[in-house]
Amino acid sequence: MSGIRSEPARDAYDVVIIGGAIMGSSTAWWLTQMGYAGRVLVVERDPSYAQAATTLSFSCIRQQFSTELNIRISQFGADFVHSLRQRMGGDDRVPDLKIQNFGYLYMADTPEFADVLRANHKVQVAAGAGTRLLTADQIKEELPFIMVDDLILGSLNTKDEGYFDGYTVFDWFRRKAIEAGVEYIQNEVVVLDLAPNGKLVTGVTLASGHKVACDTIVNASGTRGAKMAAMAGIALPIEPRKRFNWVIKAEEPLSRPLPLTIDPSGVFVREIGGGTYMAGGHADHDPEVAFDDFTMDPDIWMDKIWPGIATRIPAFERVKVISEWAGQYDYNTLDQNAVTGPHPEVTNFLFLNGFSGHGLQQSPAMGRATAEWITHGSYQTLDFTPFHYERIAAGKAMVEGAII
Repeated sequence: MSGIRSEPARDAYDVVIIGGAIMGSSTAWWLTQMGYAGRVLVVERDPSYAQAATTLSFSCIRQQFSTELNIRISQFGADFVHSLRQRMGGDDRVPDLKIQNFGYLYMADTPEFADVLRANHKVQVAAGAGTRLLTADQIKEELPFIMVDDLILGSLNTKDEGYFDGYTVFDWFRRKAIEAGVEYIQNEVVVLDLAPNGKLVTGVTLASGHKVACDTIVNASGTRGAKMAAMAGIALPIEPRKRFNWVIKAEEPLSRPLPLTIDPSGVFVREIGGGTYMAGGHADHDPEVAFDDFTMDPDIWMDKIWPGIATRIPAFERVKVISEWAGQYDYNTLDQNAVTGPHPEVTNFLFLNGFSGHGLQQSPAMGRATAEWITHGSYQTLDFTPFHYERIAAGKAMVEGAII
């Protein structure tokens, strides 16, 4: 974002959003759509977004989750992608987006995981998803290049599942929010100023030394979510976890489009087009990493990722790596689900954290819900109270079992 200021225009705002990537920008835009009359400031450390999950994501969407709420969230996300121009006021500058519906394919090689797929399938079908369960023979019939000898069951949905241009959705959230009067600055929140009783955030102190008063704080700071919460005396089980990605070119392209195929080994690979594919995964040892650690593991491709995809799809024995990069998940160590809504004691501190790899596709619904809470004091569409902090405080996990 060229020309962005580093200092705010005012000393007080109704809402300060910490983090201007897709979650923060979605919230900011939705506030403008709901007629919110307050002043909104978005504080972003790096407006190039070069290391944001928004930028480094696989940029895919799926309905194959294990909880109904996550399915509903992604269904809304799919509808939002299809109707982006309409939702942005019919602006001719906004492109018509589509979802490249190659789908997701989960594969089970144990009876236990096959039972998980069956249980998830029931939840998905009840919510209106087009998920199908496939035997090993049926997988082979639909995707003959996949080795299925060790498989028991597969789960596939090709309706509103696949790649979408998530960065464009983000860009228009941000652009339209700015055009509607939301202020973005390049700076960093280094202190949350609390009331004497510690029950209210009264403002923020920026890295530049500027103090800004506010009525509401939205923590949309990605992998730094726990660090930000700690400034308010709140413990949040969010860690940066590294995820590795490769774009590969196959010597012999596959005969049919490849779903985002999740191998039981944990590696995954999907279609890009023109004989190119995107593969990903993480190391078997998956520790918390530093916020600025985006270095590639020099061995993981040869030791895990390539053997995994080539064993499952022998055509991938002959591939060339075109590019590679590491990204980070804001990983919720309790249950791999989002933390949203207000803190029960510091009531003007709102969470948008812990998406554990599925944030991009959830951003339209997450931003809408947060804006509803700020504007109306309650949810007007989907009920997000299951994501609230109370479960974190109680240690009661609402596990999302379909994490990649």
